[in-house]
Formats: sequence, C-alpha cells, structure tokens
Amino acid sequence: MDKIFHLAFPVDDLDAARQFYGGVMECPEGRSSDKWIDFDLFGHQIVAHLSPGSGGVKSVNSVDADNVPVPHFGVLLGMDDWKSLAERLRSKGVEFVIEPKIRFAGEVGEQATMFLLDPSGNALEFKGFSDMSAIFAK
Repeated sequence: MDKIFHLAFPVDDLDAARQFYGGVMECPEGRSSDKWIDFDLFGHQIVAHLSPGSGGVKSVNSVDADNVPVPHFGVLLGMDDWKSLAERLRSKGVEFVIEPKIRFAGEVGEQATMFLLDPSGNALEFKGFSDMSAIFAK
C-alpha cells in the first residue's frame, strides 16, 4: 500500500481504547506513550489520543432512513472482508448503532454498512462494496 491514511482522535481512557481497538477490533498496536496509542486499522494508522470528554457523537444525519452519527470514521472494504468483520464483531457481542445491512440496494453506490461506538463514544463505520469502482459512482 503506497497511500496510508492517518487519523488522530480523542479517547477518554487509553486502557479502554487498547482493549477495544487492540482486542475487539484486533488492530495491531504500534508505538505508544502515556498520552496516545498507534493502531493499525486495516493498514491505516489511527492514533488514540488521551483527551477526556472530547470525543463522541455530536449530531446525526438521516441517510437512507438511518440516523448516521456525526462525526465518524472507518474503512471501505471488499464485501467478503466486510462480511467477515461483521461476523467477527457479532461473535464478540458488539452492540451496533446501525446493524450490518445493505444500503441503497439495487441503486448506484449499493453498499453494506455498519456503525458501532468505541468506549469513548466515537462512531466507526465500516462499508463493504462488491464493486470497489462504485465507491464514487453518482
């Protein structure tokens, strides 16, 4: 991968972030300090920074009859990888904000989606595409 995305985001508790991102999400851990932890999220660098009270959902927007939490971040996956992730998260008892589902079925941009929250209330979305060329289709 020659282009890797970097995202720094606030968390209330580094131990809880480590358990969620390292344990539940199975993200390999990189460098860390007593103020931040690097994680590998599907090849991208995300960094949990200790900043109590700064994270979480600020609002929602209606998308295809769902209240989508804002802000949120995540990864676009091929459909097989998305299905595997959804099953792994279900098997770990993850509570979804928006259950794994197909959005825009039969339309341009059809995609699978699921939303969940980390322990600090930060929203994550994972999308799945059968045809990755449809990501930006209008």
